[in-house]
Amino acid sequence: MPTGLLIAFEGGEGTGKSTQAARLAERLGAVLTREPGGTAIGGRIRSLVLDPANEELADRAEALLMAADRAQHVAEVIRPALDAGRVVVTDRVAGSSLAYQGYGRGLPLDEVEHLSRWAPDGVWPELVVLLDVPQAVADERLGAERDRMEGVGDGFHGRVAAGFRALAAADPDRWLVVDGTGSVDDVADRVWAAVDPRLGRDRA
Repeated sequence: MPTGLLIAFEGGEGTGKSTQAARLAERLGAVLTREPGGTAIGGRIRSLVLDPANEELADRAEALLMAADRAQHVAEVIRPALDAGRVVVTDRVAGSSLAYQGYGRGLPLDEVEHLSRWAPDGVWPELVVLLDVPQAVADERLGAERDRMEGVGDGFHGRVAAGFRALAAADPDRWLVVDGTGSVDDVADRVWAAVDPRLGRDRA
């Protein structure tokens, strides 16, 4: 069994996940990675999923691509690091599939969850940090030039945000909800205040 610790950052577009994941990974001396795109194969999948030109990509195909990225990510990056006893901090993991393809796209949540659990072959985050940011703040951070996922309209991002909150409420022992507004340093302090008590004394 893996002996390391997997911490995931989740949240919608413009919530600051990438920045805060990097800050926490540096503080912990952890392996920093991301989904999609944490491997060379995943990078190709990321390009397919995020390219605005791929408007015809079906919702189920999108879900399958994300699962494929996760399977490769776990096999190539996450599991080897955990087996070596490392802490791994990832910018997105299974929670994003549930929020985006389940709540956001409207695919059956139980089917998305089954796929999301099957792909990583038993690897699941011990801690999930949800950065919660009002949509108006996220929109301002994103600006006008957006990728395929950032540019989805029709209330999509509101459903995704609600989905993340529902996931956090359903599993409070695993999910830590952190206010993502304010300066990078302020948010980093909040993240650490939430995560630190949940780490073993040898990891702090």
